[in-house]
Amino acid sequence: MAKGKKKSSESKGRKITLKMAKNAVKLTVDGKRRLDLSNMEITTFPKCILKLCDVDELDLSRNMLKKIPDIIDRFINLRWLDLHSNQLEQLPEAIGRLPKLHSLNLCNNLLTTYGIPHELGLLRNLKSLNLGMNRIETLPSFLAALKELRHLGLFNNLLTGMPQWLHNLPNLQTLNVKSNPICPDKPPELDPIRRVECLYLVREGCLCSDCLQKCKEERGKVDSRISKGPVQRRTILAGLIMPNSVAQDDQAVCR
Repeated sequence: MAKGKKKSSESKGRKITLKMAKNAVKLTVDGKRRLDLSNMEITTFPKCILKLCDVDELDLSRNMLKKIPDIIDRFINLRWLDLHSNQLEQLPEAIGRLPKLHSLNLCNNLLTTYGIPHELGLLRNLKSLNLGMNRIETLPSFLAALKELRHLGLFNNLLTGMPQWLHNLPNLQTLNVKSNPICPDKPPELDPIRRVECLYLVREGCLCSDCLQKCKEERGKVDSRISKGPVQRRTILAGLIMPNSVAQDDQAVCR
């Protein structure tokens, strides 16, 4: 009797048929095939979708999945995998056998540090990894192998510090570590230099009188500091702001 109750309890959840899965395949704006089974009350990984393992994107988010089976590695064309808002405590080692994967969303699950397999570090083409809203206490060192990583979400975890190897991720652009118990004396800064991608120039006539006055005051401060500097430094700076013909004459005199 108890055994029957257990079986009944485990069978709860929506059953996905192959026909339903085929109808859930959509074409993205860039021509990729996405299988969208999000928010379907799924409790177990639907094996029928193995018939559609050639899709480029798979969305199983906002379900009640507790486990992802090793057969996930049959989706060899996956570039985008969304598993956010499930009940995952551990990832399969097979997750590392998705060579084309660019984006992996694991936000809002029950993952701990030990639930993240070493094989995740094999995803050498991964550009976006969202581990936010989990139970991660320390960041696994094997993630340092993700050299193509651009976006890393670690918000709302149990992290008390950030590892030094984050400095060595050459392409990392954004790092979200909000709502972690990180010590104040260990700020999660990757680089003391703030990178500026765009510089916007405007004409004086486009500024209001207050802004124009402020700009002139700041320029005056800069000119004042320059004028008080060493003679040699003033000469070099003066050469730089002269027309090219005049600068060339000065260079000739120096030679």
